[in-house]
Amino acid sequence: MVDSKQQWKAWLYLLPAIVLLLVFTVWPIINTVRMAFLENYRGLEATAGATFSFGIGNFVKVMQYSKFLTCLKNTVLLCVLTVPLSTILALLIAVALNSIKPLQKVLQTIFFLPYVTNSIAIGMVFAAMFNIVGSFFSTENEIIVTAGIINNVIEFFGGEHINWINAGSSYWANMTVMVVYIVWNALPFKILVLLGGLQNISTQYYDAAKVDGTPRRRVFTRITVPLLSPMITYVVITGFIGGFKEYTSIVGIFGETMGPPDDAGRLNTMVGFIYDALASSSEGRASAAALILFAIILVVTMINMQVSKRSVHF
Repeated sequence: MVDSKQQWKAWLYLLPAIVLLLVFTVWPIINTVRMAFLENYRGLEATAGATFSFGIGNFVKVMQYSKFLTCLKNTVLLCVLTVPLSTILALLIAVALNSIKPLQKVLQTIFFLPYVTNSIAIGMVFAAMFNIVGSFFSTENEIIVTAGIINNVIEFFGGEHINWINAGSSYWANMTVMVVYIVWNALPFKILVLLGGLQNISTQYYDAAKVDGTPRRRVFTRITVPLLSPMITYVVITGFIGGFKEYTSIVGIFGETMGPPDDAGRLNTMVGFIYDALASSSEGRASAAALILFAIILVVTMINMQVSKRSVHF
């Protein structure tokens, strides 16, 4: 405890952090709420002295925007597909890593590398892996397609190359690429959290199960998962929050078009919708979309927390 007479020193040490939080976190949030309820708010016009009436017109425009439902559908679909899959894979990998003693640290480092790598750079690598570079005619007038490594593997096993991300590709081919990339990119953080939780579980539970001759599958479902449930809940909640904010991965693979060349915006998300509004100087509409996204994340988080109260074992 800090002596009440010396608390001013503690506040003095905290002052720089408090000022930064107020300027770069608290005020932007307040300003976003303010702009969302100012009809047709535009920053340049406000700087010039224009005034805006109070109302919910920005929210109405967001809802009426033709591609809003597409952005919302893509965002929800990516969350629903990637969060459970990445969590299950991370749990299995964490359990495997915890059981391996030789080279455990080396393997942990390898699995953690994507977490410290730039998302755009990773997206460009995935784009090259799934890309179809082009096609040309050989001297025998045969069409030869130069493909990325994924299609080369498919053709090696006797399949035909798939148009994953280029013009003419299907929506579900695009979505498959995004799910693979997002799951792969989300694994390191989840593995790290779950592995830390596993290493904190007392070995007495496993020793007792070993004495009783309990099968490994039952040990996993009756001991490991229940005792690890707080960590699992944490990675699921943070996974949904991150999934609803997905943007950089799509830009890394498809570029600013957020989709194949012949269907720009096909994979646009809620965050992409906000950035598009900002690019057109529609700060009011962007703020309204940001608040809608915040409300969705809040509702999903509250649902997850309510569910976790019944299933989490502390």
